[in-house]
Amino acid sequence: MPTTVWLLPPVAVLALVFLYPLALVVQESLSPGAYSDVFGSQAFRDALATTVWLAVGATVGCLVLGFVLALIIAFVPFPGGKAVAKFIDVFLSFPSFLITLALLFVYGTVGMANGLWTDVTGAAEGPFHFLTTPWGVLLAEITYFTPFVMRPLLAAFSQLDTAQLEVASSLGARPARIVRRVILPEALPALAAGGSLVLVMCLNEFGIVLFTGAKGVTTLPMLVYGKAILESDYPAACVVAVVNIAISVGLYSLYRMVGRRVGA
Repeated sequence: MPTTVWLLPPVAVLALVFLYPLALVVQESLSPGAYSDVFGSQAFRDALATTVWLAVGATVGCLVLGFVLALIIAFVPFPGGKAVAKFIDVFLSFPSFLITLALLFVYGTVGMANGLWTDVTGAAEGPFHFLTTPWGVLLAEITYFTPFVMRPLLAAFSQLDTAQLEVASSLGARPARIVRRVILPEALPALAAGGSLVLVMCLNEFGIVLFTGAKGVTTLPMLVYGKAILESDYPAACVVAVVNIAISVGLYSLYRMVGRRVGA
């Protein structure tokens, strides 16, 4: 039996489950005037700008924090280091809203931090209200996505020849110089791969923005939700979705290219 015959069932399922709905979205977005109306709206431009700066800011934060934490786990001996490294793998399976919910318990309006503040000072309310602002969304995204940077970094550090570190140390190089001249060049491919993945996921993140309750923060996924569910403006929602898909596919292609060079 030809090999192509075996390919027909999975291709048919893929076409029915994914390609057909996607084609309907694209078709709906081609409604007369839909693109011009959306591109001309201030809401779309604001959502696009918010999505980009949140994604870029979260990616930069994840790269910096992930690199520092991966350095500590990989090169600073401490009790439970291996358990922490294994926990990173478990953390990757957590849903994003769970992390946001945990932050709400700590820093929410009626969270632990505000409760402690009011108990100590007797004030009517606590000072922590940033979770409902763009900075709260940024903090939640950095908290959730940092392990996605740490995982490839830890894999890269595990393959690093420790003899290079010993030679550099024996020649009098300080730890900061060793990190800058020896470790960082080896980590750059893993940083690029992890950063590209985080950037793609942040562009499409919906649960974190929704669960923080940041009403003034509208990203492209939130705009799709608002147009489709709240306003029943399906052509506009499909236009925003197509734009989001185009950006995501472009960045995912970049991520795969970087991943192939890294060997991930």
